[in-house]
Amino acid sequence: MGLLDGVKVIDAAMLFAGPLVATLMGDHGADVIKVEHPRGDDVRRWGGSKNGASLFWKILSRNKRVIAVDLNQPKGQDVLRRLASTADVLIENFRPGRMEKWGLGWETLHALNPRLVMVRTTGFGQEGPYKGYAGFGTLAESMSGFAHVTGEPSGPPTLPPFGLADGIAGIAGAFAAVSALYKRNHTGKGELIDLALYEPLMFILGAHLIEYDQLGTIQQRTGNQSARNSPRNIYPTKEGKWIALSASADSIAKRVFDAIGRSDMVGDPRFATPQARIAHRDEVDRIVGEWSRRHTQAEAMEALRASDAAVAPIYDARDILSDPHFIGRGSVTTLDDPDLGKIRMQGVFPRVPGDPATIRRTPPERIGADTDAVLCEAGYTSDDVAALRAAKAIA
Repeated sequence: MGLLDGVKVIDAAMLFAGPLVATLMGDHGADVIKVEHPRGDDVRRWGGSKNGASLFWKILSRNKRVIAVDLNQPKGQDVLRRLASTADVLIENFRPGRMEKWGLGWETLHALNPRLVMVRTTGFGQEGPYKGYAGFGTLAESMSGFAHVTGEPSGPPTLPPFGLADGIAGIAGAFAAVSALYKRNHTGKGELIDLALYEPLMFILGAHLIEYDQLGTIQQRTGNQSARNSPRNIYPTKEGKWIALSASADSIAKRVFDAIGRSDMVGDPRFATPQARIAHRDEVDRIVGEWSRRHTQAEAMEALRASDAAVAPIYDARDILSDPHFIGRGSVTTLDDPDLGKIRMQGVFPRVPGDPATIRRTPPERIGADTDAVLCEAGYTSDDVAALRAAKAIA
């Protein structure tokens, strides 16, 4: 059995954060029903496509059965209520008040199914002065403090080139949903989870808030350097590639100096302690960088790993898909897709020995491909389904 075998999840969210909660639960065995608008989820129009099939959709909707329901239609709202009546978890990310307007708010669904766990993922949460504002990951990355500390010291605040806030919120939302299911085992009652996109990202930024509160200091941009350890940066290699190096422990820094033939730095007052190295980190980076430029990436990696230093190559997608560790561990996996044939994507995480967590299916590109089957399971007859389709409540 998978960790979440027997758990039924309704994914009524859009784009990234909310649906990712369901994806992670589906990877570990939950039966996930993806509810999208008849025009298709907006994530279908994100990024690249091949032969008319959205590639991001393939990742985000794996291990889900896909139905198309128009929640603006009263009969479509009835469909979601029926599905929620037997579900364990329902995930949504509409603006606060929208689900209540449709008769699908927490009070209604909890009365219908007291064991339901409802995960509400929004930009700013269900409470507070900003609750009605539009909220996307970009805003979370801006207001959490992330953009302010990211980038070069002489450059502007920098946003990530991918859905960082959404991704972290999705992982946090999956943790919250499973925690609520665990509590339900003791109480018999479901829980409402109110998750704002900015909150998980704000938390993992570390001590910047308490440092300002207690010391009056505001963390500044340091590029790829760290204000807490040195050497910590990316360094160029002979053939134009890069390596990443981090000496978060004093012993690692000393092993790095030994590996690059500069054991003399261990006794140099400028480099002998973590605090001294941080104060002279530009000089440390210059010395390490001069060494790395004289070696290929493979040579630099071999020398540093031989000294048990914390080092890694800078990878792009091509490197990731050919790395023997990632392939052997299942961090990347090859699947049969109904539209594209053989495809490769990220594997299931976290790994639990003995747990058969796997990608059981990738979604067909056809909108509402599983609508009829799911509704029949929910008790609708074929005539009922035809009537819903005629009313344009489903597609």
